Amino acid sequence: MTSEAIVKYIETKNHTEKALNIHFKTRSTITGLFIKGVDYKELQDKNFWRVVSEPRIEEWKKSKDMNLARIFNGAEFTRLSEQ
Repeated sequence: MTSEAIVKYIETKNHTEKALNIHFKTRSTITGLFIKGVDYKELQDKNFWRVVSEPRIEEWKKSKDMNLARIFNGAEFTRLSEQ
């Protein structure tokens, strides 16, 4: 997916606080929450996305620890969907 398509889905549909299913070309689907960290714009420009996976979301909401997130390449996404 392009960076613009990802931003459109995340920001215009108000999915910034909801976990989404992220479908990939070459790996299994994950459920995760897109994180807007201090480097959000820089990563977005390169089509990289910081995502906290479902098992860690509650811990992230309490601590806001960026180390709980992983960075994914948006070019590997095939689509995003609601849980």
